[in-house]
Amino acid sequence: MTPNKEDYLKIIFELGGDAKKVTNKEILAGLNVSAASVTEMVNKLVKENYVNHTPYQGIQLTSEGAREAALLVRNHRLWEVFLVDKLHYQFNTVHPEAEQLEHVTNHDLAERLANFLGHPTRCPHGGIIPNAKGEFEQQSHIALETLQVGETAIIDRVLDDNDLLKYTLEIGLSVGDSVTLQKVGLFESPLTVFNNTSQTEIKIGLKAAQHIFVTPQN
Repeated sequence: MTPNKEDYLKIIFELGGDAKKVTNKEILAGLNVSAASVTEMVNKLVKENYVNHTPYQGIQLTSEGAREAALLVRNHRLWEVFLVDKLHYQFNTVHPEAEQLEHVTNHDLAERLANFLGHPTRCPHGGIIPNAKGEFEQQSHIALETLQVGETAIIDRVLDDNDLLKYTLEIGLSVGDSVTLQKVGLFESPLTVFNNTSQTEIKIGLKAAQHIFVTPQN
């Protein structure tokens, strides 16, 4: 299915576009679309005052765009929590169902769902769940790939992508794990981290490491 305006707003939000500029290349990688499609949609979002675009620097959500994106993300992530906690889906399989459900969720339904779930603040893959006003706490925008060798960090969240979530599950990496970067390979070879939580060594592909966000530890 071709990504629509809502999909672009959500991926810009997930990539940190509420607080910093994100590039067309990052959006392209997050949605697996063509460069031409990204350019076309960004121009549309600029005209609708959802984003500001600075040539050669990137795209950032306006206050209106950030609120709109936050409410879309809220609906999506509430359904993810429901599907995992109440219907016992695996967290790496819920994205398509949550995607469908968010589009038929109005404000009242979202509030009832939030009340039923006990007002969760994080989704199963670590993403912040904004409140009913579109307000939210800042979340980590520091990618695992940016760590220095020897640096330790906590896995804060993983980008909401089925293949990526399945991948993290397969390699034994979970939100909340403490990891230490051991080795950075040449060119685009995998990073090597030691998972301090499970006491195992893990190799992580570079593309995945760009979409796994961490909180460095002192």
